[in-house]
Amino acid sequence: MWRYLIRRLNLFIATSIVMMAVLFFATGMFPVEKGYALTGIQFPTEEQQVQTVEDYKLDKNQFSQFYAYVTQRLSGNLGISVNSQQDVAEELSAVLPASFELSLFAGCIAVFFGVPLGVLASLSSSKPVQRSILAITLTGYSIPVFWLGLTLALWFGVQLEWLPISGQINLLYEIEPVTRIMLIDTLLSESSYSMSAFKDALLHIILPAVTLAVLPFTVVIRITRQAMVTVMTQTYIRAAEARGLSTYRILIRHALPNALIPVLKAFGLMLGSFASYGIIVEVIFAWPGVGSWLINAIYQRDYTVIQAGILSVSLLIIFLSIMIELLHTTINPINRKELYAD
Repeated sequence: MWRYLIRRLNLFIATSIVMMAVLFFATGMFPVEKGYALTGIQFPTEEQQVQTVEDYKLDKNQFSQFYAYVTQRLSGNLGISVNSQQDVAEELSAVLPASFELSLFAGCIAVFFGVPLGVLASLSSSKPVQRSILAITLTGYSIPVFWLGLTLALWFGVQLEWLPISGQINLLYEIEPVTRIMLIDTLLSESSYSMSAFKDALLHIILPAVTLAVLPFTVVIRITRQAMVTVMTQTYIRAAEARGLSTYRILIRHALPNALIPVLKAFGLMLGSFASYGIIVEVIFAWPGVGSWLINAIYQRDYTVIQAGILSVSLLIIFLSIMIELLHTTINPINRKELYAD
């Protein structure tokens, strides 16, 4: 098992280095002076210029510059924002929890509704039910996320006025940031309107979370259905039926846990698509996360924020993908054959 962990750690390091190399060379192609693109200091003093050259080895060869770039970024020095002149690392730490909140809420929606529909599609003998679920899956997978987000905002936000269509919470509520996850901070708040603020934050997250959940929702339905069809034909399921166990007990204790293993792997494979969809959703609903922060930086040519946003999202996707793979290998004995392949 330790050999497997070391392999995955090496994979994470190698992939991260390649990604940072691509980002480093792309930074050199920005249409500005390289020191400005790396630090965000628009009018540096003579001392700052000397410090920038020393920190990033701009007077050395490309390899030395790349090594200095990686050292600075991994140490937490992401420069300052060109527009706000604030530390980029602090801005990133302020917007990252909102993206986590939206992604986690959307993932819970996808699993909570997708798994039961996938099980129903696999166990139901009714052709209309199977075809209806299949139609929902294909439709949800085919709909462009930007069109879906705008349509939901138009229907439920503008025409029906049921749900808010922008922001994380009403600006009338003053909630002290503790975790920077609004649903948690409203509950931790000691103000008299904490429950009212929690309900308002919950209403704000529904539309963007539902929009973002459509892709994983359709994938969960399809993977769960395929896995359940395969699992229900296994010998241990037939043995459980022969022992007289109820269908509910067989489903909950034996079939479903094994059917959810491929769902976990599918989540790891679609992290990249999920992240790109999340950026679009955050822009549509003005959600104060990494996606909208990054897009605004691109519009305003904020080079240090662009680098920090791409770096953080990429490293996070790589890390979570490897962690999901490790978890999948741990709970799936069949997949452990790679541990003993030699």
